[in-house]
Amino acid sequence: MAQISLADLNAADKASFVAALANVVEYSPWIAEKLAGQRPFAGINQLHSALMAAIQSAEPDVQLALIRAHPDLANKTQRAAGLTAESTDEQNSAGLDRLSEAEYAAFERVNNAYRDKFGFPYIVCVRRHTRDSVLRDFETRLRNIAKTETRRAIEEIGRISALRLDQLVVADDKLKVHGRLSTHVLDNHAGKPAAGIPVELVELASLGESRVIARAITNADGRTDQPLIGGRPLPIGRYELKFSVAKYYAERNVPLSDPPFLDEIPLRFAISEPESHYHVPLLVTPWSYSTYRGS
Repeated sequence: MAQISLADLNAADKASFVAALANVVEYSPWIAEKLAGQRPFAGINQLHSALMAAIQSAEPDVQLALIRAHPDLANKTQRAAGLTAESTDEQNSAGLDRLSEAEYAAFERVNNAYRDKFGFPYIVCVRRHTRDSVLRDFETRLRNIAKTETRRAIEEIGRISALRLDQLVVADDKLKVHGRLSTHVLDNHAGKPAAGIPVELVELASLGESRVIARAITNADGRTDQPLIGGRPLPIGRYELKFSVAKYYAERNVPLSDPPFLDEIPLRFAISEPESHYHVPLLVTPWSYSTYRGS
């Protein structure tokens, strides 16, 4: 996605402005047309607030058409026919392009149940969710009434459009759409940070295969050079961090049992706040370990 500065958006003619923002909300360039006359925008937060005000002030039938313009999630037929580039990237980011047969069946069931009940597609900002989390959210929202789901759909469109604007528009201010997951390893046996420990982050799944999200090696500070997840929301879901500690201690001539009492240490945890910072450290000796949620 080619980026554009907010200054250039403010200075653009109406047609260029509308073209630049046309895909921020799925198949709804009328929103950008409404915003064109409200320029200049002081920041990207003001731009997004104006976008949401345009949606929320629209007539109910216009809002419904907007919701219905969105695709189902993990729908094989719709994917074959072609989604927008933005929807494709978003669904792929959550792994919806590589579901197991059990996951496809689960998505088909809840998609159909949701459409049958409400008459429009289920909308969620998938960049904020894992596959398991989307399915749980589906089941929860199926219990709502249509008025509640219309409101929820518009809220989710707001989250989707905020992330699309964040990727598209360069401005001095920032939208609060990103989270961060970090770790560090403290060698309590030596009393110092543990450098050189392989770390692997895995997204856990109930119906399909778990998938590796990140791999890294701890540096001299016992941390990874980059966040395990950064520059995007932290998808709601269950995760496992794996730390390979036996090799680390063996290379430092620390006496170990044979086989080592602790080899690869798995830490299982969950994320529920996509825009927050989760710090999941490991405090370790050859015979013990502990963790906590830091900041």
